[in-house]
Amino acid sequence: MTSAVVFAYHSVGARCLSTLLAHGVDVALLVTHEDSADENIWFESAAVIAARHGIATITPEDANAPDVLARIAAIAPDFIFSFYYRKMLGTPLLALARRGAYNMHGSLLPKYRGRAPVNWAVLHGERETGATLHEMLAKPDAGRIVAQQRVPILPDDTAFEVFNKVIVAAELALDDVLPALLAGTAPHHEQNLAQGNYFGGRRPEDGRIDWTQPAVVVHNLIRAVAPPYPGAFFDLGGSRLIVGRSQLAPQRAPRSAGAGLYVADGAFYADAADGQVLRLLSLFLDGDSLSPDAFVARFAGVLGDGKYFF
Repeated sequence: MTSAVVFAYHSVGARCLSTLLAHGVDVALLVTHEDSADENIWFESAAVIAARHGIATITPEDANAPDVLARIAAIAPDFIFSFYYRKMLGTPLLALARRGAYNMHGSLLPKYRGRAPVNWAVLHGERETGATLHEMLAKPDAGRIVAQQRVPILPDDTAFEVFNKVIVAAELALDDVLPALLAGTAPHHEQNLAQGNYFGGRRPEDGRIDWTQPAVVVHNLIRAVAPPYPGAFFDLGGSRLIVGRSQLAPQRAPRSAGAGLYVADGAFYADAADGQVLRLLSLFLDGDSLSPDAFVARFAGVLGDGKYFF
């Protein structure tokens, strides 16, 4: 029986771990993370899957620590898999896999290497993304590709909606290639890193809306960080407002030149600096949904000719 040590977290980790087990892989150890009290835990748990199957689980602060390496060396696994594990695995650890170490990444490599690939893809207005299983090297997301599955990004999809597609794409990619990978016959294709790009992590402050940008740029930012991510925001009258969802409104003429937010026909609209109009489908203040009527009542003091300027 083929053995593996799995580093996994998040829904991709849970589904890919389940896929390995469905193919009869002997998962000797799961390495995962403790859930953070500061994080919105909306995703599945690889640890729950492991517990269901009686798989030993550890949550080390440093996956590359000597005691972790010694434990994995004693297992002598055929494979090491990383499925949305959040820390880099060092070369000494990867070398412990007798038949190779592989990572599942949430983009169509070599594009969007690095952190938060789904959010970055939505932010840049991509029309597709996917999941890629590739060899792990010392350089992140740079190894040979063994499987890839594409999914569409629709114009109004949020990153959360796209991520749910990527979960399925990861499961499909792994399920499809695993028999060949276990048999040692899976083709491995070199990446041309010059055709892609590398991105770092995102912070909540990166969600600040710049209303001097074109409407489609603002729309893509809103989609990229919509809940359950921290959300795109702007400040008005000393309060922070989060836009939950938006929609381009090409049939609507802007109310006046310059960027501004207003209520019309019982809905929120924002005139962008390029003369295009966004409809804001949801607006939140202090975690509560704000209706157009409540918005007008709350911010009457900063109203100017029926328009709230940014």
